[in-house]
Amino acid sequence: MISIIPSLAQGVSMPLRHVLDNGSRYLLTAMMAVVTISACSPRTSGDDAPSAELKANVNEGKANTIRNNYGATLKSVQERGHLNCGVHPGLVGFSYRDNRGEWKGFDVDFCRAMAAAIFDDPAKVNFIPLETDNRFGALRRGQIDVLWRNSSWTMSRDTTEGLNFGGTNYYDGQGFLVRRSLRLNSATELNGARICVQSGSTTELNLADYFRIKAIKYTPIVVATEDEARAKYANESCDAFSSDISALAAARTTLNDPQNHVILPDVISKEPLGPVLREGDAQWDNIVRWTLNALILAEEYGVTSKNIDDSMKSSPNSEVRRLLGADSNLGKDMGLNAKWAYNAIKRVGNYGEIFDRNVGSQSPLNLDRGLNAQWNSPRPGLIYAPPAR
Repeated sequence: MISIIPSLAQGVSMPLRHVLDNGSRYLLTAMMAVVTISACSPRTSGDDAPSAELKANVNEGKANTIRNNYGATLKSVQERGHLNCGVHPGLVGFSYRDNRGEWKGFDVDFCRAMAAAIFDDPAKVNFIPLETDNRFGALRRGQIDVLWRNSSWTMSRDTTEGLNFGGTNYYDGQGFLVRRSLRLNSATELNGARICVQSGSTTELNLADYFRIKAIKYTPIVVATEDEARAKYANESCDAFSSDISALAAARTTLNDPQNHVILPDVISKEPLGPVLREGDAQWDNIVRWTLNALILAEEYGVTSKNIDDSMKSSPNSEVRRLLGADSNLGKDMGLNAKWAYNAIKRVGNYGEIFDRNVGSQSPLNLDRGLNAQWNSPRPGLIYAPPAR
């Protein structure tokens, strides 16, 4: 059994009034006010700061824009009749097509859970495979409604790219896959090694940071995709392959002799992976976030796809009954029906069920829960959801 982490082991030709929305008109009014103040008032230190009225106009414009977008994504999804979900084009255990061409995997199941929460039908989802370099662009362009693809939550992505992260569904970290014959015990022994790594990813940056800090020399073999990195490693064009540990475990299963390759114990980064969505639609944010939370809570409370009907009828836990829609309608404010969470859990399973069958004990990867265990399990992890109340 592999431990995930060693215990994490720009012109406008028509009048502006015809093209500016309400929020933009407020912003234009605010900017005109600034020009008027600058031209007609003496320059003093007090005039450098915007007035309270100006701040209010700008903030109101932003608020109007947010209000105008609220609910737009769900409406679009419902009118279309299916969810467009961005996924990895091929990562064993997480997102891949089986020999019948059907999409399978950990992230794929979260897409299906969202479809079940919205439509009561996990099949109403269109999977759109995306490479690393176009995943966020596809989301911003509206090609997909949500991205469930191993994407690390970082500050720059969250604050500068027009993206929101809806939580963490998998805690990962970057490591190294090497041949057992090298008899390495640590990444610190990779001095002078050729290391395959994918370009344009946090992985490439983490690798450079790690070896600089450790003052170790290495030769990066930078390629465009994970598939290329795996192929180069397989034909011995590099001595090690660096990626998220989950991706390394998946890559090892594709090698001709997986038993002759080992993942080193070193974990050189934090990689909280989770769903990504466009900024501006708070309702959609809530749907994505709380679908994930509902699956996490279900496992915590012992509610599975098999016992959910009994739990709904007879659970003494009032939070379970609220979550499943027996005593309240928590989905109403998100534009969903009372049984949104029930439908997601019943059709797809709770967090633990999804983990086990795709990447855990019931899968070829056989990954240990590690940091992805529930917060209150005998070997506590970081999986934790706010209460349903």
